[in-house]
Amino acid sequence: MEEARRQTQRQLNMVDRQIIRRMTAIIPQLGPQCVGYRRGRGPEPAMFLERYRANLAAITLERQHEIDALTRKLARQDAAIEALRARLPPDLMRA
Repeated sequence: MEEARRQTQRQLNMVDRQIIRRMTAIIPQLGPQCVGYRRGRGPEPAMFLERYRANLAAITLERQHEIDALTRKLARQDAAIEALRARLPPDLMRA
């Protein structure tokens, strides 16, 4: 049961890493969009953060159903493991 829980956690971590990888690939495209930078006006960091957050929200939304399903499965597995531990005598838990 605990191995199944670890596998579910690995799947959830894999989805998270895939989202991070996609965001890392997008970051260069989110760079300064300002053409007037050479004329004394620098890029606005707030605009970069706004574009970053919008892209992150869009990418996360694409995978949200999968994240929710894995999170629910993980919660069910945690509850089952706790219920099993509560029923087992303490001397069997150490084995």
